[in-house]
Amino acid sequence: MAKHKHEEHENHERWLVSYADFITLLFAFFVVMYSVSSVNEGKYRTVSESIKAALNPVVSAPTSKLAFTIGTAKPTTMHAPVDAKEPVIRRLRAIMKSLKETTGLELIEMIEHASGDLIITVPDHVMFNSGEASLRHEALPFLKALSDVLIELDRQVRIEGHTDNVPIRTAQYPSNWELSAVRAVMVVRVMAELNGVPANRLSAVGRADSVPRTDNLTPESRAKNRRVEIVLLAEKTALPQAHDALGREDAANAPSFLDDAAGADVDTPAPPVVQ
Repeated sequence: MAKHKHEEHENHERWLVSYADFITLLFAFFVVMYSVSSVNEGKYRTVSESIKAALNPVVSAPTSKLAFTIGTAKPTTMHAPVDAKEPVIRRLRAIMKSLKETTGLELIEMIEHASGDLIITVPDHVMFNSGEASLRHEALPFLKALSDVLIELDRQVRIEGHTDNVPIRTAQYPSNWELSAVRAVMVVRVMAELNGVPANRLSAVGRADSVPRTDNLTPESRAKNRRVEIVLLAEKTALPQAHDALGREDAANAPSFLDDAAGADVDTPAPPVVQ
């Protein structure tokens, strides 16, 4: 007897297999994504902490006197003295530039030495007439502007008078030593008495021709040696216990130029003879 074949019915539930495979793949996909995101989060935290440490370091003692912070942190107000070295240098350069219209001021030089001293060199004809120690009116605006900066800068200032090697023999100045010393004292007195620079930060020195910038063989080289140097000493440098190159009594008897500098039409007395 022949066997009867069962009729095959169409399976309408085969989609469940595909759906199960899809769910499995989707589960695997989310597992992989979660693991990758966890690694990235860890790396992000590491990088973030490194950036924060670089931008906001914890410092036990201040390494700079400038009051500023990096990043979004609020600036901290610092009451310690501000290191005004660079701003002062920029201001001094600006002063010289603004006063170039005055005769000879374009010849002024400013050099900063490795020791920290700042030396401003002024040719003698900018401040004085030949063989004289009375300040010219053209020099007063420069000295006033310079003094305003020196008042803010807590440095000792030494004024040095220099001459060439040509001897001078007059009743007022027996030699170049007296001439260079009196010139330095004149500059000191203007800064202290007219412009308000603290006197205990000023000193005057007469060098004569003992410290030439160059040889004295030509008129041009001798002109370079005739000068006044305003030396802003390094902050840790202390001045010797001396009032000026002539001494207290001689400085007190130095010629009066204050009325003349203020604009009064008076004659300036001759400087004293230094014995």
